[in-house]
Amino acid sequence: MSTTIQQTRARPTWLDPTKLVILGAIWGASFLFMRMAAHDFGPFPLVTLRVGFGALVLLPFLLKYRGKFPLKSWPKIAVIGAINTLIPFLLFAWASERAPAGVSSIANAMTVLFTALVGTMFFREPMSVKRSLALLLGFAGVLVLALGKTEGASFGLPVLAGVLAAALYGLGAHLVRRHFTGLPAGALACATLLTSTIISLPFSIPLWPKHAIVPEHWFAVIALGVFCSGIAYVMYYRLIQRIGASRASTVTYLIPLFAVTWAWIVLREPLTLNMGIACAMILLSVFISQRT
Repeated sequence: MSTTIQQTRARPTWLDPTKLVILGAIWGASFLFMRMAAHDFGPFPLVTLRVGFGALVLLPFLLKYRGKFPLKSWPKIAVIGAINTLIPFLLFAWASERAPAGVSSIANAMTVLFTALVGTMFFREPMSVKRSLALLLGFAGVLVLALGKTEGASFGLPVLAGVLAAALYGLGAHLVRRHFTGLPAGALACATLLTSTIISLPFSIPLWPKHAIVPEHWFAVIALGVFCSGIAYVMYYRLIQRIGASRASTVTYLIPLFAVTWAWIVLREPLTLNMGIACAMILLSVFISQRT
């Protein structure tokens, strides 16, 4: 049975929380890998390689269901892919050059709140008082994060980039649901990654690094594409199929925790008081929004 954007849910099992933890660890590692490779590659080459490797991993899905993707649908796929994939990846890659991995991952947690806000503002979806208060709490957490410093460096602009990326994710989620419901999700993910590769490639070629890249940073880029943008998509869409989108989206709680942990273990990046407070405020706001 193929995985589509919306399908009948299966009964959750004890394996599903385990898969959520594994997915949170993989997506948390994506911020570590971006932090490792961003300085050597630069945002455009890094993202082009990331989406390119991800598309290769998912290519069998697209080839299997290519009949569901007529030629006239590709311009729309390219636009939504840019909103939901390419531009957010570029923003996070840019932020990774300038701030610790934990900063971007905490900002990324705002995606759930922006999904609700975009739904209310543009798609006439109702928003409860509790969810509105949760949104305000989340933005207060962003403000705390933006005011933080490590070794004298300010996080303001990197936080802004991460928040904008989260807002685009929120918009992209609604666009995907409204325009691509019923399509095999693995094939759709490949299509968006493929179009993102094609769009970004002309910008990446003149910006390609002229210095040698150390093997560790090549590994980081390959891992970003294969695991964080390819395999993770398949895991996530299968979880949506099994336990539903609301339960699957709780992976949002795990990503910052893993990102900070990986960055501390591998790069020895500290967890500042501002980061801890901001993370707690944003995750609490996401928890409240999911409970209403």
